[in-house]
Amino acid sequence: MKPRQKRFLFIVVGLAALSLAVGLVLNALKGNVNLYFTPTQVFNNEAPQGRSFRIGGLVEEGSIKRQENGLTVNFVITDTHRSIPVVFTGILPDLFKEGKGVVAQGSVDANGLMRADEVLAKHDENYMPPEAADAMKKAEEAKAAANTAEPAVPVVK
Repeated sequence: MKPRQKRFLFIVVGLAALSLAVGLVLNALKGNVNLYFTPTQVFNNEAPQGRSFRIGGLVEEGSIKRQENGLTVNFVITDTHRSIPVVFTGILPDLFKEGKGVVAQGSVDANGLMRADEVLAKHDENYMPPEAADAMKKAEEAKAAANTAEPAVPVVK
């Protein structure tokens, strides 16, 4: 083989190895990405079906119900526009309370019930992830738009 052919072969093998490495990394990341959704987005079927994702919002007042086994808890997450019921079996964080921010990771079943594998409580009143703040703002705007919609029958004066 000529030196030029050896260089060409070396470049081709190097590019093939690099492509394989990039493909493996992207495949590994694809399986570990946890997307964040709000209850409104889950209600609108924007969340992945049959895959784990994160849902965030506020724990609805009066929604926490503990089952007899002591570990299973039912509660509702809301973004002030829509609400999603959640069931979690395990130990909840100490800061988990009604009216406080929460992020639950799990999947939604066919009945619209979120089966959470992990629950995280927001620990600071002043901090909210940018995605959550944007989603809550959009939900508030949608709720305000729904409340100020034109009446179906015009009012005659």
